[in-house]
Amino acid sequence: MDKRIADYDGPHLNHTDLYIYQCGAESCPGSHSHGPAVRDHYLIHYIHSGKGIFQTGDTTYHLKAGDGFLICPDIVTFYQADENDPWRYSWVGFHGLKAESYLLEAGLTAESPIFEYAEDDYIGNCFYEMAEAYYLKRGGSVKRMAYLYLFLYKLIETNTKELFYNSSESRHDAYINGALQFIETNYSRNITIDMLSRYVGLNRSYLNSIFKASLGKTLQQYLMEFRVRKACELLENDNLRIGDIAHSVGYSDQLLFSKVFKRIQGVTPSEYKRSIQLARICSVQTSAMSIAVPPKSS
Repeated sequence: MDKRIADYDGPHLNHTDLYIYQCGAESCPGSHSHGPAVRDHYLIHYIHSGKGIFQTGDTTYHLKAGDGFLICPDIVTFYQADENDPWRYSWVGFHGLKAESYLLEAGLTAESPIFEYAEDDYIGNCFYEMAEAYYLKRGGSVKRMAYLYLFLYKLIETNTKELFYNSSESRHDAYINGALQFIETNYSRNITIDMLSRYVGLNRSYLNSIFKASLGKTLQQYLMEFRVRKACELLENDNLRIGDIAHSVGYSDQLLFSKVFKRIQGVTPSEYKRSIQLARICSVQTSAMSIAVPPKSS
């Protein structure tokens, strides 16, 4: 059996946007099968030649060269090469915070797991480069991730399906999550609500209304509170000045930052910083007293 595998043995960091579990390619013998089985990550196969079947739930898909299929976490699946014309395929297994949303943009879900791409060698080349990166002495993991992103980009670019949502409520959740991710990623920059709305792809007033209905506050209120929470964390660092912290959380105007901070926290950044320092001094003194006073003997 002609088989090439590139497994990723690094840490599976659940807080990262995307990370690879494994990637590789295989020329299967006739009737070669896998499953029924479940995975704990997403797994995509792309068929270069031959044919076979993919089963999930009560559905059986008959697939050929140029087709691909998605296996979702915790879903029982079975796939088998054709007896007379067995397939040769490549695969990549991955997970991460953005994995589901990227696949959703590509039109791939547990209910719609099949895609087709036979225009050129773009996708085949992505898989080849991911597998070849295994042999690099330096930068292999970076190259694998780069080609995984390029592969997903092509799936998203060529997706002709409408985005799949179970209901209007889940569609609203997707918009809100997009807004939250944008704020978390860009709060340190000079962003506006208009920029955020364009990123999500909704009218500003409509996005603001569904955001407030869900979280009980406007986008602007949430952004200010998020920045102040980050500022509170930075204020524990004695090496950072108030102006440094203001710039770090997206405020070029230190006076405006102080006004927003006081409005939310009830004290100025300087007062908040002094309270932290005072709490540390009291903690040290209390610890010193407990050490200095010997315990009473029983």
